[in-house]
Amino acid sequence: TARLASEGSYKTVKHNLSVLIHPSSCLHKEVKRWLIYFELVLTNKEYMRQVIEIDPKWLVEIAPHYYKKKEILDSSQVKMPKKVGSSGRGGEETWEQ
Repeated sequence: TARLASEGSYKTVKHNLSVLIHPSSCLHKEVKRWLIYFELVLTNKEYMRQVIEIDPKWLVEIAPHYYKKKEILDSSQVKMPKKVGSSGRGGEETWEQ
């Protein structure tokens, strides 16, 4: 699982590694807040392959033993970079504590 970082790249949720969307992905030119990936490919950079956009609330609902609400909420406050793309939901998202 990876979240959008402030500089426009992605950081993995648990290990905070910098990763990018693989150029062969249909989401390569898109900017999404949260992604799940199937595999990481290491070349000169670390790329996520087979990615899909997700709602971060799903992580806590599906796997509360692995994902904590605090780590999801802390990173959901990051602003989107000024590139083309969106989270696909429009407007500000709120999430009760």
